[in-house]
Amino acid sequence: MPVDAKQKVSVIGLGYIGLPTAALIARGGAQVVGIDVSAHVVETVNSGRVHIEEVDLDGLVQGVVARGSLRASLEVEESDVFIIAVPTPVAEDRAPDISYVLKAARTIAPVLKAGDTVILESTSPVGTTEAMRDVIGSIRPDLKMPGTGVNGGGAGDIAIAYCPERVLPGRILVELIDNDRCIGGITPRCARKALGFYRQFVRGACITTTARAAEMVKLVENSFRDVNIAFANELSVIAENMDIDVWEVIRLANRHPRVNILSPGPGVGGHCIAVDPWFIVHGDPENARIIRTAREVNDGKTDYVVAKASDMIDAFGGEDIACLGLAFKANIDDFRESPAVKVAARLARRYGRRIKLVEPYARDLPMEFVGTGAELIDLDTALEQCGVFIILVDHDMFKSVPVDERAGKAVYDTRGIWPDQPRRVAQPAPERVAL
Repeated sequence: MPVDAKQKVSVIGLGYIGLPTAALIARGGAQVVGIDVSAHVVETVNSGRVHIEEVDLDGLVQGVVARGSLRASLEVEESDVFIIAVPTPVAEDRAPDISYVLKAARTIAPVLKAGDTVILESTSPVGTTEAMRDVIGSIRPDLKMPGTGVNGGGAGDIAIAYCPERVLPGRILVELIDNDRCIGGITPRCARKALGFYRQFVRGACITTTARAAEMVKLVENSFRDVNIAFANELSVIAENMDIDVWEVIRLANRHPRVNILSPGPGVGGHCIAVDPWFIVHGDPENARIIRTAREVNDGKTDYVVAKASDMIDAFGGEDIACLGLAFKANIDDFRESPAVKVAARLARRYGRRIKLVEPYARDLPMEFVGTGAELIDLDTALEQCGVFIILVDHDMFKSVPVDERAGKAVYDTRGIWPDQPRRVAQPAPERVAL
């Protein structure tokens, strides 16, 4: 889709969302500059390479950089549209941390001019877009801010809006274009201005609303997923305690025309689903009871898996243990908030060098394994050397292992990918004879 070639667009933050977004807009014809605090990221992008794994992103970045449509910089520049795509983590007390967003707002404020559009894409608690506007207004008293009387504003000299991404890792480039977008403006005029921008490269429906509603929409989408996964994870614990195959139960229950139970696992990971529900809980802790409970169930499932895996490991003596998978979901290299990492790291701290880690999407181990003695090995080596297997991620590579290659292995399968695995029974330890 053609983008106004006269437009200059700055994307603040060149991570999993910022870089693909910048590259797609550049492909459409606009002049795009990506701003990042990391000199390594800036150098990598300017050389036409990528620092993250995403399908087809490397070729796209190489092409738009070679054409001169995309470049990266450490310094913010005057532009027509500013897209902020920086992290919004939670603190140790589960409170949302919007400091990166507000820092980005302070960074772009000095170069803003009348007529510019500022769009926040970072997943944020309700009210963040307004807080961003207020920060800009405090730095730029010469500009009228939309939606309030700040600096004498009303309609505003600049447009400020919120438009969250809703993409799936591994399909980001496709879904940034094809998925519907929810565009929330500080004012209706702001929403319309942002709508005009997104319609240049989004094929999905672009629907306008208020900034606060759009912020809530993003949080609700991820909380809905979290609650449903919590049901599956809680069900898996109940079924296991009753010695029932949870995978068979889910498969048969889902034959009901109005039932669609999701798949359980060792917890919930990723930057979105494992984090965003806490934004709602923090916003209204008294009433967000189901959402809080779902978060606690999913975090608790990780503790449960560690305990069950430890019991099995202890039952099979001194054999080496293969932990299959570290990513937060199948067939990607993203380890953010990964329950697999949390489980494997806790096991590594307990069992040390006996833990062997198999992750086809990792060149090096995450920092959680420093000093544990755990080793990154390939799947074939694990099948040859290890007697105990803990399946934490359902990568396609792991699904492809035939039953004869894993015969005789003790397996704790948190993903249900080896349903035909023969059960190996631990031999009881010989009784000690009192002397």
